[in-house]
Amino acid sequence: MASKIVSVDAGSPACLAGAQAGETLLKIDDIAIRDVLDYKFYSYDAKLTLQLLAADGKTLREVPVRKREGEPLGLNFEHYLMDGMKRCSNKCVFCFIDQLPKGMRETLYVKDDDARMSFLMGNYISLTNLSEADVDRILRMHISPVNVSVQTTNPELRVKMLQNKRAGEALKIMDRFAEGGITMNCQLVVCKGLNDGEELLRSLRDLRALYPAVNTISVVPFGMTDHREGLYPLEPTTAESAAAVLDIVEPFAAQCLREIGTRLVWCGDELYLKAGRPLPDTEYYEDFTQFENGIGMMPLFMEEFRLALPDYEGRTARPFTIATGAAAAPSLALLLDEAAAKCDNLRGQVVEIRNDFFGHRVSVAGLITGQDLIAQLAGRELGERVLISANMLRDGGDVFLDDYTPRQVSDALGVPLVPVEIDGADLLAKIFED
Repeated sequence: MASKIVSVDAGSPACLAGAQAGETLLKIDDIAIRDVLDYKFYSYDAKLTLQLLAADGKTLREVPVRKREGEPLGLNFEHYLMDGMKRCSNKCVFCFIDQLPKGMRETLYVKDDDARMSFLMGNYISLTNLSEADVDRILRMHISPVNVSVQTTNPELRVKMLQNKRAGEALKIMDRFAEGGITMNCQLVVCKGLNDGEELLRSLRDLRALYPAVNTISVVPFGMTDHREGLYPLEPTTAESAAAVLDIVEPFAAQCLREIGTRLVWCGDELYLKAGRPLPDTEYYEDFTQFENGIGMMPLFMEEFRLALPDYEGRTARPFTIATGAAAAPSLALLLDEAAAKCDNLRGQVVEIRNDFFGHRVSVAGLITGQDLIAQLAGRELGERVLISANMLRDGGDVFLDDYTPRQVSDALGVPLVPVEIDGADLLAKIFED
C-alpha cells in the first residue's frame, strides 16, 4: 500500500536527496513498500533508490539516496503503520477493554492485534489474525522479538478463553517462529478456574520446551472492573488465588534457574501484593525484560529511591501529597517514612485513591481518573502540590482516562499536579524540587 509523505526531516538523507512532502513513496530499490515494516527493513542499506509519485498523482521519479547503513531516511507518513491497523478478532473472556464503562473517548475502545505493533511498540498479540503471508514475512525479515499473549497452551482451552476458533491452531505459529530463530516474550493472564492450577503448570512446561526462542514469560492476574454486564462470569483474583499462582510459578522458576540458567518466568507485582507477600529484590528479575508488563516495577522503583536518598539527607521540602492506587500506597508510604528519617522536617503524605470509576478491585495507579482524584482529595490539606504517577495520563501528559485534564484537576484542588515518572529517583527529585 503506497503511503503519502507528510513531512521530511530537515537535514535527513531523504531531504538531502530531494524527497518532498506531498509525494508518495511507492518503492525502494524496485521493491513495493506496503507498510512500516517494509519501509524500515528495505531502507536499511547505505545506497538506495526511492520511487516517488508526485502530488499530482501522475509524475513518477526515482531519487538516489546515500546515507550511513541503518540511518533513518527521515520520511514521515500520514499514518505510523503506513496502512490500516489490524484489529483484534478475539472476544477474550478477560478483555479489559470490554469492561470499560460507556461514554469514554472512542480511541480507548480500539483493540489492536497487529504483529507490527508487537515488534515496534512492544504490544502483545494473540497470533490469531496472522495470515500465512504475515508469518512468512516475519520469518523472512527475522522480525524479532514478538510479544505473544499465550494465556494457555491447551488448544481447546485457548479457543474457549479467546472465543476464537483459530486460537488453538494459532499456537502452532510459535513452533514455526522457534524453528526460524524468532525470539518470543510470552504473557499468561491468569483467570481463576480457567487457566490456573494444573493448566498453568502445563502452559509453563510447554513454553519452557520452546526455550531459548521463548525468552521470557510473565504471569499476571486479569483486571476486573465493575462493568462486566453480559460478559463471561469470571471470579476476581483473591489473596488465596494469587498465593496459589505464586506457589506454582516460583518453584518452576527456581527449577529453570538451576537447569537452564534463567528463571524464565516471573509473576506480576500485583500478585505479590494481592497475596500479601513481600516483593522479590531486583536481582530476582534478571534483565527486567517484561518491566512494562508490571514485572518487577515496584522493586526497581524502591531500589532507585533508596539509592538516590543519600543525596537528599538533611534537605527540606515544600509540603506535598502523593496520590496513588491501593496497590502502590503501602510501598510508597514505607519509602516516605524512610525519607522522613533522613531529611529535615519532611512534610508529606501518601493518600490511597479508591477507584470508583472502574471499581474498587482495580488498584493500580495507572487507571486512576481525574474525577476520582478530585472527589477524594478536595477539601483535604494537600500541602503545596500533589504528586501523581505519570502513567495516569495519556502519552503527552495532556489528559486522564476520563478526559479530565491535569489543569482541571489542579484548579479543582487548588494546588499544582506534578507527574512523576516510574522511577524512584524521579520521585525524590520532584519531592525536593524548588
